[in-house]
Amino acid sequence: MDKIFNNTEVAFSLKSDTELDRAYFLFKLIASQPLVRIGTAVTNFAIKAHLPVEGLIRATVFDHFCGGVNELDCLSVVDKMYTKGVSSVLDYSVEGKEEEAQFDAALEMTLKTIEFAKKRQAIPFAVFKPTGFGRLDLYTKVGEKSTLTSAEQSEWNNVKNRFEKVCKTAHEKDVALLIDAEESWMQDAADDLVEEMMRKYNKEKVIVFSTLQMYRWDRLDYLKSLHERAKAEGFYIGMKLVRGAYMEKENKRAEEFGYPTPICASKQATDDNYNAAVDYMMQHIDKMAIFAGTHNEESSYKLLEMLKANNIAINDNRIWFGQLYGMSDNISYNLASNGYNVAKYLPFGPVRDVMPYLIRRAEENTSVAGQTSRELNLLKTERERRKLK
Repeated sequence: MDKIFNNTEVAFSLKSDTELDRAYFLFKLIASQPLVRIGTAVTNFAIKAHLPVEGLIRATVFDHFCGGVNELDCLSVVDKMYTKGVSSVLDYSVEGKEEEAQFDAALEMTLKTIEFAKKRQAIPFAVFKPTGFGRLDLYTKVGEKSTLTSAEQSEWNNVKNRFEKVCKTAHEKDVALLIDAEESWMQDAADDLVEEMMRKYNKEKVIVFSTLQMYRWDRLDYLKSLHERAKAEGFYIGMKLVRGAYMEKENKRAEEFGYPTPICASKQATDDNYNAAVDYMMQHIDKMAIFAGTHNEESSYKLLEMLKANNIAINDNRIWFGQLYGMSDNISYNLASNGYNVAKYLPFGPVRDVMPYLIRRAEENTSVAGQTSRELNLLKTERERRKLK
């Protein structure tokens, strides 16, 4: 297999010299855990104190990792990426809300992005987070089979109605819909809801995608049991496969509550688990669709090899690669230039509301061994290449 991910000229073809320098500067900062901690604390303080920092945030970290403050603001980025064959997934990245009105607003925004996707070839998917539609604690209580109060039951009915409305709309508009995974303690309730939507709307093909976080050691068994139910009941399975984004939080809670951590024992075990899930889905690709959400080059190469070995067209619509905007451009743009299906997650929302997402992104990068140094090495290589031109 040709090592296509080292081509920095393709990877950064859309970046000006100034944008390249900014990216290098940002990843230099992210590489330092103390700086990330200090920066996070200062940013949180500035936002809570209503200090005028939005302009600075917008010009630096926001513009690197986000598409814009609203869906229309994203279109220039969407169109620009699509000139290189890279599609977009508009991701309304407002996190940590608790009010019914805010959940309704997230629903309306998701419906709007489905409409956007219907009209634009460059946007093949819509997406939402379960906690965008309801409180995390409510999902947890439902997943634990606890008795709900009448008020909580009413809330949960609202959550189910939001899921139903967005999935029904996606089905009617023929737009694929990705539903993200979150903390393990709320995930059982979300999984049950998503499975219900698959059962209903994936009868002819995959419309609804769930998400498996493969740093959880139980997820491959879950996939296999879901497959048994899908075969028995006649529906297709769509899965976004990721490694996971809540490791420190997961380990900390497991320790606090005295239960075994749901996280794999090592990075290698996570990688093996991820690759095993891809392999399992490829063995059953006649009834499944994969969105391989990974920044890992080795896993990406393995999937390319599987496509070749199984004589599957490189642009088969059942197999997509996905990365986050502002990261792993060497994977995204080189895959797209070679004809594979690629979509970047393009977060958007008001600067202040998106800050929790951006902070999580920075913290995640500092904790993923090798990710930030790889970004820095690629950026450095491209800067030097341009100097020699």
